[in-house]
Amino acid sequence: GRGSGDAGIHLSGEALMGLRHLARRGSAPATRTLAGLPGGIVTRRRGRGSEPEDVRLWSEGDDRRFIDRNATARTGQLHVRTHHDERDRAVVLLADFRPSMLFGTRRTLRSVAAAESLALLGWRVAADGGRVGLAVASAGAPTVLRPAGGERAMIAVTGALAQAHADALNTVSAARAEREPPLEATLGLARSLLPAGGHLVVASALDDPGPGFDELLTLLAERIAIRLILVSDAFERARPPGYYPFALSDGHRGTALPTAMAAGQAEARLADYAHRGIAGVRLDVETGPEAYAPLMERLDAVL
Repeated sequence: GRGSGDAGIHLSGEALMGLRHLARRGSAPATRTLAGLPGGIVTRRRGRGSEPEDVRLWSEGDDRRFIDRNATARTGQLHVRTHHDERDRAVVLLADFRPSMLFGTRRTLRSVAAAESLALLGWRVAADGGRVGLAVASAGAPTVLRPAGGERAMIAVTGALAQAHADALNTVSAARAEREPPLEATLGLARSLLPAGGHLVVASALDDPGPGFDELLTLLAERIAIRLILVSDAFERARPPGYYPFALSDGHRGTALPTAMAAGQAEARLADYAHRGIAGVRLDVETGPEAYAPLMERLDAVL
């Protein structure tokens, strides 16, 4: 739970459990307008079952893994295969709890916001009959849960998120100043949990993800469906000019003059990933789970 003196710092497993009701509120019909995703996609959820329904022309938002090569070669236009609805989706949630995520200026830490959004999405997937797994990146050993179905799986996911966050906070407060561990290691672990046709959802601010992250993410996007929740703190988006005090995990303190983030940088980043077939949403930490729920509904529509 959260103590009165450090509200917003700790991640409560009970609070993540409580998000299951918010996750299901106002569920959209099968056809959804994804105004929050690049391109203003309008889509009807298509399953990934083993029996193909038909072959049709490619449209914005379709998964490139289902391009029908024969029809494309025959007509000279991109065609994709659609499949019978399959309830058994496998989704791995990747939460970034590395030291850079244990930061926040409004409401809560970026790491807590990431966990809240992933829990909302996980509850939606589980309620639809899908399987949910977890991979947590941190300065310590990663947390990994293989995809499983039902309420029991989400209870395990929420508990593991809360424990991994507590461990991450303890690691940072252990007075060890270390370089940010690369995110691509956890990305590879998450991929190993997924079957063919699986889905990966990454919640991170993508600070210093490592030199091989973008290359690996782009490579994986050709084999599995990847979605991005780009976590954004208000201080990053509207930083007043001036010097700011800081404290490092080794106890060192000082002041710095940080460069303000260019307006629209998050949107530009999301657009760049969208060109590689990785749709995403910006998650503003200060707005909270009530605002996250419709964002996760939109993201769920393209899983």
